[in-house]
Amino acid sequence: MILITPSLVIDPADLSWSFMRASGPGGQNVNKVATAVELRFNINAAQLPDDMRVRLRTLAGRQLTQAGELVITAQEHRSQERNREDALHKLVSLLRKAAIRPRKRIATRATKASKLRRLESKARRSDVKKKRRSRPGPDD
Repeated sequence: MILITPSLVIDPADLSWSFMRASGPGGQNVNKVATAVELRFNINAAQLPDDMRVRLRTLAGRQLTQAGELVITAQEHRSQERNREDALHKLVSLLRKAAIRPRKRIATRATKASKLRRLESKARRSDVKKKRRSRPGPDD
């Protein structure tokens, strides 16, 4: 079992792994060994709370397929094992981020004093601009 939060775990059987040749570093090895990892996690079939599933769809973005599969690739490292760990780490961090419920916003109102301060500063600014507009009289 993979621990996401104290109350949420996912079954490793829900994950499907596939391996392919990676681009990038690896020298001659890169053409022979399938070190890149593709991890697939079906969020529709997984035991996830509904609100978390909605947040996960938003966070996943282009990593989510039409069928509801989350596809994570890792090919930064030269070994398949390190790439597996990296892909799993990406999945767990994404699920942990989706598990956080956003705080409910409490509507507040501006105080009477803050409204008065705003109006007074507007009036002062208006007076300054009015004085700039005044034209010199015939005496000046």
